Amino acid sequence: MKIGLFGGTFDPIHFGHILPVKEARVQLGLDQVIYLPTAVPPHKPDGQVASPHARWTMVELALLAEPGLVADPFELTPDHKAFTVESVEHFRSTLPAADLYLLIGCDSFAELHTWKRWQELVAMVRLGVLVRPGWRPEALETRLTPEVAALMGTDRVSFIANRPVAVSATELRQLLAEGAQPPASWLPDLVLKYIQKYSLYR
Repeated sequence: MKIGLFGGTFDPIHFGHILPVKEARVQLGLDQVIYLPTAVPPHKPDGQVASPHARWTMVELALLAEPGLVADPFELTPDHKAFTVESVEHFRSTLPAADLYLLIGCDSFAELHTWKRWQELVAMVRLGVLVRPGWRPEALETRLTPEVAALMGTDRVSFIANRPVAVSATELRQLLAEGAQPPASWLPDLVLKYIQKYSLYR
């Protein structure tokens, strides 16, 4: 069984978090992708607006109609920073027979050397690197440390040929805070209805 792991703040979840992951699932032949909403992200401690509970609910609503995409609350620990290596250790323990893939954006891959115990991380899990707007795999090498660059071309890293989705959570929050209606192509309708019902970003 091949399982993907995809973590994030999802504040809020939008199609940039869903469509590339669906493409990665097909290209890597993943049986399932597990979304891990993070309560306290170590690299973005101050930028959250919605509560962990609200962000979890939005992820669940967004994935209801998506076969093979599910959510897991493992990183939803409000008093504890979630480090990816610890999440991977957890799923390596609970799914010992699974072939694990960690899905990350090109921007995160460029910062991989700053992650906690990153060398151990890449020994436990393969990386599926998603194209983000403004990032291209061919331009990455100049941004990487030699140790991370050495992973390119090995079986530890696969670059996904996904179509970048030009929407950011920051822009989305700003629109919602202004009371504007975001384009339908930006986020699932159920998520938008939940945000509007509870005035999450106003």
